[in-house]
Amino acid sequence: MASLLHLLLLSLSLLVLASASPSPPADEGSYIGVNIGTDLSDMPHPTQVVALLKAQEIRHIRLYDADPGLLIALANTGIKVIISIPNDQLLGIGQSNSTAANWVKRNVIAHYPATTITAVSVGSEVLTSLSNAAPVLVSAIKNVHAALLSSNLDKLIKVSTPLSTSLILDPFPPSQAFFNRSLNSVIVPLLSFLQSTNSYLMVNVYPYIDYMQSNGVIPLDYALFKPIPPNKEAVDANTLVRYSNAFDAMVDATYFAMAFLNFTNIPVLVTESGWPSKGETNEPDATLDNANTYNSNLIRHVLNKTGTPKRPGIAVSTYIYELYNEDTKAGLSEKNWGLFNANGEPVYVLRLTNSGSVLANDTTNQTYCTAREGADTKMLQAALDWACGPGKIDCSPIKQGETCYEPDNVVAHANYAFDTYYHQTGNNPDACNFNGVASITTTDPSKKQKNLI
Repeated sequence: MASLLHLLLLSLSLLVLASASPSPPADEGSYIGVNIGTDLSDMPHPTQVVALLKAQEIRHIRLYDADPGLLIALANTGIKVIISIPNDQLLGIGQSNSTAANWVKRNVIAHYPATTITAVSVGSEVLTSLSNAAPVLVSAIKNVHAALLSSNLDKLIKVSTPLSTSLILDPFPPSQAFFNRSLNSVIVPLLSFLQSTNSYLMVNVYPYIDYMQSNGVIPLDYALFKPIPPNKEAVDANTLVRYSNAFDAMVDATYFAMAFLNFTNIPVLVTESGWPSKGETNEPDATLDNANTYNSNLIRHVLNKTGTPKRPGIAVSTYIYELYNEDTKAGLSEKNWGLFNANGEPVYVLRLTNSGSVLANDTTNQTYCTAREGADTKMLQAALDWACGPGKIDCSPIKQGETCYEPDNVVAHANYAFDTYYHQTGNNPDACNFNGVASITTTDPSKKQKNLI
């Protein structure tokens, strides 16, 4: 397991909202966001989730629902949030204006503008995962938009729905791509709505899945954004455009598929992309190293604002799938797409050094939370008891006979508990106080304590 290091993601500009008469958010260029799934056996408390986001300077997130606890915790943080209508609620919202209006009232109006909700995702991959809801998808989107319009929020909060790239047939060369024609009765009105409301097409782009399904046709390095020689690049024979990675080819295929239906000015927002760090025996390339390589290169690629060969320099903002490993999902790879474990430990440390505005910590920047020198032992014991109890820290390693029991004193045990809690909350400075008996240091307490034994 990698040591506890930060992932720092910086957005490229701030959203400014005037309280009296809010105006639409400005185009901030390309940014990296993160999806937050909740299929965890021990889902962190909303305040812990937000502490991790703040500590890692993650400024854009997408939720798969509209959890009120998390939306409340996100208030006044400036973190920009896409909330979602789960697929199982889609039929009701698509069939009833009042149901849509009530949903918007409960999940948007109740939290906005304190919580910076930027978009509503209506379902997810509905056309490929919930075909019986396809006939009401556009109605649901329009009903949600109408509810936002009635509250004068339609210019501030966009409405869209994520599509799977599996809907795009003949994706390479990208210039020949087109949407599955059997779904044009839904896709055409969807694109028409997105164009008329200045929204974006949400697309989930997974080079890993395409690589796995290609039977060796797609090279691993091409899927991972690794440098490849010019003679290995994929060439679109119709445009003579060269592609050095699968991600760009898939995004451009989306642009061409829209153009095939005469929609040429709808931006693409990649709502999911990532790589699993573990997999079944038939998934040999689901590894820590490949997950690190893909996500690190993806972040650099997006924030460098290179765009795609079809639209160079045009922002393709992307949300990484995902923040946490979701251990209750079925299948080994499905459990292991996260950047962090539930306790806030990174699954791996992204290789982001010298990548523009993105800052990656290394061991020289590591900080710890330890007992303050001279702190009252009774207060230390009380803080230790809290950390091991309500603070939900696993304190079994400091029990008698366990690995961190020695040295057996309240300071050493408090150091363990304080530092564990501090890192579990994403190195949030506010988490290292414990009523004044703790402080942040650059000295590793475990090494210091070994010297005392």
